[in-house]
Amino acid sequence: MSLKITEKCINCGACEAECPNKAIYEGSKKWSFSEGTNLKGKFINKLGIKMDVNCLQEPIKYDYYFIVTEKCTECLGFFDEPQCASVCPVNCCILDEKNLESKEDLLKKKNFIHCKKE
Repeated sequence: MSLKITEKCINCGACEAECPNKAIYEGSKKWSFSEGTNLKGKFINKLGIKMDVNCLQEPIKYDYYFIVTEKCTECLGFFDEPQCASVCPVNCCILDEKNLESKEDLLKKKNFIHCKKE
């Protein structure tokens, strides 16, 4: 699973700097797939849509920080535990049960966004 940030977020920003994939953004901020990754050019997302990695995407949340599911790997391959959850003072970084992913899938995602061959 990837993680999500709940509405209990107090907008402290502690989580943002901890993410090795740059998957966490302040509410209302646009984001891109290229930020914090080695992705270049275009790729096809989970929905089969061809995406430019530098194209700015609309914010997922407006009132509080959010995690981009397509970039979250639960810190696998970097740390033993999700760093956002470990630093969150109000425990609002939790598993996103709507986005189930195995450890193998999360590692594949990590390798993809950081362009490492398996």
